[in-house]
Amino acid sequence: MSQDYGAALGVDRHGAGADPTDLVVVCVAVAAWLTAVVASTLIPLVVGAVLVVVMGLCRSTGASTRAWALAVITVSLAVGVHAALQRSGGEPTRGSYVGWVTVVDDPQPSGAATRVLLDIEGDRYEMWARGRGARRRVGEWDAGNQIYVSGERRVLSATRRDRVAWQHVVGVFDAEWLGDRIAGSPLARASNRIRHLVAHASERLPEPDDTLFTGLVIGDDRTQPPEMLARFRRTGLSHLTAVSGQNVALVLAAASPLLRRLTGRSRVGVTLLLIAWFVVITRLEPSIIRAGVMAALAVIARATGREGSPVRLLALAVCVLLIIDPLLAQSVGFQLSVGATAGVAMLASRLGERLSALGPLALPVGVTLGAQIGVLVPSALVFGRLPLVGLVANVLAVPIAGLVMLLGLPIAIIGAPAPPLLDVLMLPMRLGVRWVDTIAVLADRLEPDRAAVGWWAHGCAAALALLWFAVRRHRTRLIDTQ
Repeated sequence: MSQDYGAALGVDRHGAGADPTDLVVVCVAVAAWLTAVVASTLIPLVVGAVLVVVMGLCRSTGASTRAWALAVITVSLAVGVHAALQRSGGEPTRGSYVGWVTVVDDPQPSGAATRVLLDIEGDRYEMWARGRGARRRVGEWDAGNQIYVSGERRVLSATRRDRVAWQHVVGVFDAEWLGDRIAGSPLARASNRIRHLVAHASERLPEPDDTLFTGLVIGDDRTQPPEMLARFRRTGLSHLTAVSGQNVALVLAAASPLLRRLTGRSRVGVTLLLIAWFVVITRLEPSIIRAGVMAALAVIARATGREGSPVRLLALAVCVLLIIDPLLAQSVGFQLSVGATAGVAMLASRLGERLSALGPLALPVGVTLGAQIGVLVPSALVFGRLPLVGLVANVLAVPIAGLVMLLGLPIAIIGAPAPPLLDVLMLPMRLGVRWVDTIAVLADRLEPDRAAVGWWAHGCAAALALLWFAVRRHRTRLIDTQ
């Protein structure tokens, strides 16, 4: 199980990360990220100059210094120019509008209102539905639906515009009335059909386990009770309901019997289509887009005989995505996804080796530690806390959650035509979901109160863990040299 666990998360167990040019690719990605955030053309020039020095000192790479410096400057400039164009996109259209709009994403409950993103004549506007009737009607919409509406378009406040910039929202739409609804494009209808099957399967589970099931399988946590969302966040388990690379790997694992029957280009093509299909049905969230692009690059690299390390694939995925959409750099979900993946790719296998005394738990613990180290900064800045029980909670919850992710989607699809069969197939899912939530409940009770403990305790705990790892590694090196 530990090997499958690591493979699902992209842990490099065979030293694929030894290529020294991986560091250069990471430099390109970092330069692109900084350029996307700051939108300054000075960054690629500075990083390019630094890279020239680094490559000059590291002649063992065998790569051309000028070529890599040019790559940094080219990629970063492409990101910077695109970011500048997006930020200076001009004033959005204001005034009344009557006609068809497209629902960009599933309606999201938020307190006493429901938020919906609408595409109106090529621009994105957010609409807030308030009141029981309006919220009930809007709650029936799915991403991709087309709605006939009448209302007023207005600009966002500066603060709100900055908060939703990564979603490309340019204004607010105040609806006066909501008319007919049509299903939308064939792709939208197909993805919504799959999501409805998962929701139908979840009805076999009691509340609130049904909402956790949809969160684990397709990342849909919109209907989860606030107290469940809060305890998963407090205990460091919120990543389980944010679809990511683990979900992509498990979907490919579930489809492996079919993929093994294919060869050559057919296998590559079907695999890429499967990845794209899963990215679409999970609503193109930043974390799943990152995972999908990284998985696609891995498939292409393996097919062409150029298989690289997870670190290199992650850096390349970041470069590709930021060239396409520099505003992704401002997404918290994207930041957490990249940070967790970087932590797993760079630290998990090494930590697992140092923790070999734990036996089968060594790699899961290493993966969890690596991921938590990777998201240390964004988690602290966004959520304002670092869960002390997160390590134990993840080790206990993630393997079972992985089984639910692996089997949930096939069960929902296969069992849909036969309700009695679906009832039987959902029994193990019920046990798995209940286990995950029970771990979250127990961990939440054990998690010290932030106000009582303070930041110093969290910092001391992290410092002690890193110190222990450093001492253990130093002792191992001394023993090896004797």
